Amino acid sequence: MDYKISIGEKRIRGLQKNLGSKSWPEFMQHDRIVRDNWPNLYSDFLNFQFALLDNKKLIGIGNSVPLLWQNSFEDLPAAGMDWAMIKAKEDIQKGLEPNLLIGIQILLHREYQAHGISYEMLKLMKEIAKSNGIKNIALPVRPTLKCQYPLIPMEDYIHWKNKEGLAFDPWIRVHSKTGGRILRICEKSMDISGSLSEWEKWTGMNFPGSGNYVVHKALVPIQVDKENNIGKYIEPNVWIVHDAE
Repeated sequence: MDYKISIGEKRIRGLQKNLGSKSWPEFMQHDRIVRDNWPNLYSDFLNFQFALLDNKKLIGIGNSVPLLWQNSFEDLPAAGMDWAMIKAKEDIQKGLEPNLLIGIQILLHREYQAHGISYEMLKLMKEIAKSNGIKNIALPVRPTLKCQYPLIPMEDYIHWKNKEGLAFDPWIRVHSKTGGRILRICEKSMDISGSLSEWEKWTGMNFPGSGNYVVHKALVPIQVDKENNIGKYIEPNVWIVHDAE
């Protein structure tokens, strides 16, 4: 496929908004930490944002942030995505030299999925890390099909295999085929909380009582507290690390 690579262009943000709104469920837009820090990607970390374009049509988008990590990769925090967004901002404010690139997301237009382009996107993220003197990338990975099995613990799901003996989940399979190493579950990668009226708006569901509810495209059930008028979704992801070189 003939496509153009775009790295560090502010226009990517405008293209991304349309793709994101069509790809993610509404509730995923309401992680306050991610939402409040997202503009930093295109101000402080512009050279770590990239896209693939087919003429003027967006094929896929990649977002990442650099930060300093001095401990073992196995000790990467349970907070995952939320932690990375805050840590990158704090590090640049302190003038710290980054040594790890955190992959925030790789998102493909639906028409271009299942054509091997995710491999190219991941390769490009590694090249961006390497070109900036960073030897490793780590990603709080959101497994593609986990939302179809919200009651299965993530610890069990990531070890499922397909008929060929490869990782059952397509996105985890891409990472394993390209040298990615599963480190651990980041149990609290995203924290999405809201009133019950907000959750009803986000999901089109009713929540008549307290308890755990299965929500379309959520990886685990959301926790509803009727008395305190709050719904909480704590999304687990999977820390996967790659060598950039």
